[in-house]
Amino acid sequence: MFNKSESWLIVGLGNPGREYERSRHNCGFRALDLLAESLNCKVDKLKFQGLYTQVNYNGKKLFLLKPQTYMNLSGRSVLQLSAFFNIPPQRIIVLFDDISLAPGRLRVRGDGSAGGHNGIKSIIQELGSQEFPRVKIGVGAKPNPDYDLADWVLSSFSAIEEKALAPALKNAGNAALAIIDHGVPEAANRFNGKMEN
Repeated sequence: MFNKSESWLIVGLGNPGREYERSRHNCGFRALDLLAESLNCKVDKLKFQGLYTQVNYNGKKLFLLKPQTYMNLSGRSVLQLSAFFNIPPQRIIVLFDDISLAPGRLRVRGDGSAGGHNGIKSIIQELGSQEFPRVKIGVGAKPNPDYDLADWVLSSFSAIEEKALAPALKNAGNAALAIIDHGVPEAANRFNGKMEN
């Protein structure tokens, strides 16, 4: 089912800059950094309008990418790297924040619309496809309907939320590797809704 020599791309979404480091919107960056750590590599090469690295994983070429374009232009970086290395959308896995899930929850999806997420919207637009797997990381809903969405996703987590989030950030990368190893349905089965203490 899986070709050993194929290339895969795992993208973590976020905004570059110190001030955004711990924001809800930067969970993709944080999850990707943890994944890189577990694979003994650093996402530190500057090219394709992003920071990236390449590592061998189970006989496959695996690229890790953190677009440095700001969230709403993330697709430009994704398109440049995937076009250069000839990686189709079906082998591009995106890790990103989702306000419809509680902090600490994950949801693996095989494809779908942007659901109001500007980073995903940009990737769909640039790739001309919604057919890429994704791992959504719960960051919690706005405290009330009138709360500005931009302010909310750029806000930081409370200490309690951070505690719930920690295992999910680690598991998001594990879910991406499970997609590569076993396919989306099995990864979804293992990680969807999962919460650990």
